[in-house]
Amino acid sequence: MEGDEAREVIGSIHQIGSSPTYGKQRNNQDVVSSKLKNIGGSASIAQPPPPPPPLAYFSAYNLPPGNPCEGFTLPPPPADKKRTGPRPCPVCYLPVEDAITLMPKAPSFSPVLKKLTYIHEVNLTRSEFGGSEFGGYPSLKQRSDSYDIRESMSVHCGFVRGVKPGHQTGFDIDDSDLLEMETCPGVVVASAVFGSFDLIRQPKNISEHAKKNVCFYMLVDEETEMFIRNSTDLDDSKRFGLWRIVVVHNLPYTDPRRTGKVPKLLLHRLFPNARYSLWIDGKLELVVDPYQILERFLWRKNASFAISRHYRRFDVFVEAEANKAAAKYDNASIDFQIEFYKKEGLTPYSEAKLPITSDVPEGCVIIREHTPISNLFTCLWFNEVDRFTSRDQISFSTVRDKIRSRTNWTINMFLDCERRNFVVQGYHRDLLEHWAPPPPLPGGAIAILHPPPPPPPPPFIVETPNKTSPSIPIESIGSTPIKKIPTKRGKDRKSRSRRHRKVAVGSTDIS
Repeated sequence: MEGDEAREVIGSIHQIGSSPTYGKQRNNQDVVSSKLKNIGGSASIAQPPPPPPPLAYFSAYNLPPGNPCEGFTLPPPPADKKRTGPRPCPVCYLPVEDAITLMPKAPSFSPVLKKLTYIHEVNLTRSEFGGSEFGGYPSLKQRSDSYDIRESMSVHCGFVRGVKPGHQTGFDIDDSDLLEMETCPGVVVASAVFGSFDLIRQPKNISEHAKKNVCFYMLVDEETEMFIRNSTDLDDSKRFGLWRIVVVHNLPYTDPRRTGKVPKLLLHRLFPNARYSLWIDGKLELVVDPYQILERFLWRKNASFAISRHYRRFDVFVEAEANKAAAKYDNASIDFQIEFYKKEGLTPYSEAKLPITSDVPEGCVIIREHTPISNLFTCLWFNEVDRFTSRDQISFSTVRDKIRSRTNWTINMFLDCERRNFVVQGYHRDLLEHWAPPPPLPGGAIAILHPPPPPPPPPFIVETPNKTSPSIPIESIGSTPIKKIPTKRGKDRKSRSRRHRKVAVGSTDIS
């Protein structure tokens, strides 16, 4: 099967309230028009114009028979006991040319919600807990109303104090940059670095078509811009490799990581004409073409939102305790948020939530289409991050489940090992700078500095969310095998053992 023949198998259009093909709908309209003309038996009577054809929406497609990705299954994880940490797994991407051909001509269906607008207020009053001026201090009643999904809605979605996002709203952007961002009509790949927290990593394996047609934007604050100018060549076009650098002023939060949630969750407001977006955290390096990622995780799955699930944790309660143990946020705030959600009905993850396979995402990558319902989801998700803690993994399932209970909208939560296939995680800049350089070697030899190994993982308890859900690879934080050498004993100290203790490569303790 090739050419136009293959496209016929792949393409599929769905129309609400009509048959799946334009031809049959046209015939039905002709019959109706004919009957209308015969009413009254006179052609002189003016007839109303026929109604416009129903909107067309993208639906799922089938890969051509024999396509290698059609029956692709994950191989079993390698039996390597020395490497137990998280790792990438194979993903079957289509060739870039095929993925580009399959880009939908019509938008995905947005259940219930058809028109979404955003609240704009100048005079703000904080009457309840949490929130910020940037978020508009929505009341708990407004929060509740925002989950009453209707055909037309207006909600808080950041940038509340300005008519135009990025213009006197907090998170301010130069008008020339905003104008350029508004002209991005198709696919945008976006990331951000605030507080000079990460090194900017260039995307790899990007097709020439993507380089010409995909918008690559890196949002930075003034501190990060200064670091870039002092360490690299940033030309007058504000481009650094593939990235178009945009400087953000008047940051809405003092915490850079909370500020990073603005572009992460509100890209549809910064790029109002983009159809699709791929968000990657600043610590990540993109290594697969954006069109291949969109085809694999959105179009092929008939999804408008995709995010990977956490490689180890599926339960929000477990995730909250892990955040407290790692001192990601103050414990009292995390406890308050969890108790609030419990009163609203939050329960531990169980098989009752199938086909949902996890309540905890790995939120460093978001793949989505900018439809009204997916835009609403990220708006309401941002409002939770603005009101409660900035740990978006804790609020994700609450927002998802509230919307899902009122619509049939679903999220594609794919395996985290699949995410690791198309992004590579690096180290934060502060960690790289704190690694001491090696001492000089004799003879002018050059020493290569390798990152120190991460600490050994805590005792790993395998949590299986259910017996019937898809298998989830057991992944945990890995450690680089190291060889520990016993310290030399002093002359005045005598060993209590006649034999020296042996230390095996990869051991973490000397016993």
